[in-house]
Amino acid sequence: MSTIVAISTSPGIGGIGIIRMSGENCFDILNRFFVPKNKVKPKGYTLKYGKIVDNSNKIVDEVLVSFFIAPKSYTTENMCEINSHGGSVIMNQILEICLKNGAVLAEPGEFTKRAFLNGRIDLSQAEAVIDVINSKTDKESKVAIDQLEGNLSQKLKEIRKKVVSLLADIEVSIDYPEYDVDEVTESKISAFLEEIDKLLGDLEKSFLNGKILRDGVKVCIIGKPNAGKSSLLNLILNEERAIVTDIEGTTRDTIEEFINLDGVPLKIVDTAGIRNAKDEVEKIGVEKSLRMAQDSDIVLVILDASQELDEEDRKILDLVKDKNAIILLNKVDLEKCIDSMEIESLGKKIIEISAKNRWGVDNLYKAISETLRLSEIAVDGELIVSNNRHKSLIRNSHNCVKKAQEIMEQNLPIDIISSYLKEIIEELGKITGESVTEDVINEIFAKFCLGK
Repeated sequence: MSTIVAISTSPGIGGIGIIRMSGENCFDILNRFFVPKNKVKPKGYTLKYGKIVDNSNKIVDEVLVSFFIAPKSYTTENMCEINSHGGSVIMNQILEICLKNGAVLAEPGEFTKRAFLNGRIDLSQAEAVIDVINSKTDKESKVAIDQLEGNLSQKLKEIRKKVVSLLADIEVSIDYPEYDVDEVTESKISAFLEEIDKLLGDLEKSFLNGKILRDGVKVCIIGKPNAGKSSLLNLILNEERAIVTDIEGTTRDTIEEFINLDGVPLKIVDTAGIRNAKDEVEKIGVEKSLRMAQDSDIVLVILDASQELDEEDRKILDLVKDKNAIILLNKVDLEKCIDSMEIESLGKKIIEISAKNRWGVDNLYKAISETLRLSEIAVDGELIVSNNRHKSLIRNSHNCVKKAQEIMEQNLPIDIISSYLKEIIEELGKITGESVTEDVINEIFAKFCLGK
């Protein structure tokens, strides 16, 4: 394999930048432009101080170089990381020197791809790397780290091993009928299938929590103009994110931000005020607000408690009658004129707040958490599937178990079960990479960032 190189730190200015290089000729290339203060040959897991020079021996930067000697490296190849001063100019200069001296620019995710191809990690662990990088909360990070540590891989391998064992028993009973083990085998088949059914079923069910932790919960704020939607957003974010004025219709488009609630990312969406639009731009904004409300996991309906309910309020309430929704009575610092009894008939949680005086937001957080049962999402000691690809393959495997159980119930020949068991083995192998195609591998690693 060629020696690959890429900048591993994020673009922008920082104290330190890292240029990563991996391949058999990594150290030979490095020695062409790295001048260490100490000429002693480095050992693995060591740092050396020195200077990077260009082709004319002009000093480009003073650096620390980390050395990782095969097979004890991230990629299992010879590997080094050049710790330079941060800033795109310096890092790109060093990158260019590496390329001129024989390295090849790495593709997105190629370092992790080599770790997978060289057998240090399996495919599910490789996918966990990008999940760790993209984590938005502690809980999401914990799930990703568990997968990176191989916990999901281990569970899938255990299930796969059980299926292989069952398949072997069936093949023996078919190929060597003279041993008369049919009755024993059928009993074992039923017990095995029941066990595998539960194991795969538990993994499949865990995806609901995994999806929440990975993708977050979409929370949409809707209401009439000047009900206090933007003020509520600013209160939740604790910053002046949205423009707030006494002029109706200030918000014409959606504003989206993430917050962390009980370890779960919430995507808060402020929308345009819902009313009969007065111009084409506002009409587009209102239509977008309605779509957002329909697509959200939970809707916060904000009403002006200092005003009586009108037909526009009632239309908005009608939109959420069949959805997860919390009714917010805003401006309770003013004289209350709204009819609470009419709102209570909807059977939704009702929270009184004053966005202006920053009052009631803790009660809102509690109501959101209770409505979505966020406290029930535990990550300690619980294996959670959070990847859509994994969930689809686990579901396929689970369906095969169900079909195999139907074969048993119908007293059909047990050799029919073999095809379903082989499919389970194949599907689970696609998760860990034992039976995955090159196209799938390339598609997965194309989602990675450069340098990882």
